[in-house]
Amino acid sequence: MRVRVPASSANLGPGFDTFAAAVGMHLELEVRPGDSFELSTDLAVARGRKNLAVRAFERLHPVDGLCFQMRSEIPLVGGLGSSAAAIVAGMAAADAMFGLHADLLAQASAMEGHPDNVAAALQGGVVVCADGRAARFEAPTGLEALAVVPREPVRTEQARKALPEQIPLSEATFNVSHGALLMLGLARGDFDLISQGLQDRIHQPRRASLYPRSYELVGRARELGALGASISGAGPTVLVWCFYEQTGAVLKALVGEVEGWAKVMRASFESQGAYVENLR
Repeated sequence: MRVRVPASSANLGPGFDTFAAAVGMHLELEVRPGDSFELSTDLAVARGRKNLAVRAFERLHPVDGLCFQMRSEIPLVGGLGSSAAAIVAGMAAADAMFGLHADLLAQASAMEGHPDNVAAALQGGVVVCADGRAARFEAPTGLEALAVVPREPVRTEQARKALPEQIPLSEATFNVSHGALLMLGLARGDFDLISQGLQDRIHQPRRASLYPRSYELVGRARELGALGASISGAGPTVLVWCFYEQTGAVLKALVGEVEGWAKVMRASFESQGAYVENLR
């Protein structure tokens, strides 16, 4: 089997642990029968049975006698769902290879700890996660994105610890209203609503000290010609949202803005989720 899984960007501004979108960078995992277990990859990831994709596969079926080959263009740190892609790839490969018909969303969410990234990786498009389910729809035509990926990573554990157990009612209300505007804008293809809806008062401001340059860039994205920007997952990657006619100019402006501390990557919104191909 060969499984191709997209990257993902979670939260999308106001939708903490709820909204996510698949992004056009991919991880590929090939699994073939062999004499014994083997993993081949050039990535700087755990090897052997400790590898995340292998562990995910083994949650559904033993890996004895199987050879794995993994490659990826998803940055391993930064908040673009590299771990979710690995988990989904491993589980999707096991499910397809052995005809298990597993609930991959539930299984992958349990392993990842939250559903947003894995839902987008599995289903593609834009997802809204609630009550163990993911509602999916397509990103509107003309919506594009650029990813600003800083050189210095931020650990997800640090980002989680920066958030309090409780938040003020005013902040919750702000995020509910802007999350609704964002989803309505995405569903309608209304770019003004998308731009307005990207704002957040819950997680990004409280994590700003972990990625000050990224947070400043989120605030300045509209000045650079973009619709807006959001911290991708736990950060520090910034997803810069653009109408397609402005993408080129925004890209040029971003390259100058981030020189020396980050790189800019094209990060199109991806319609295709995890895709399994039988190599026989």
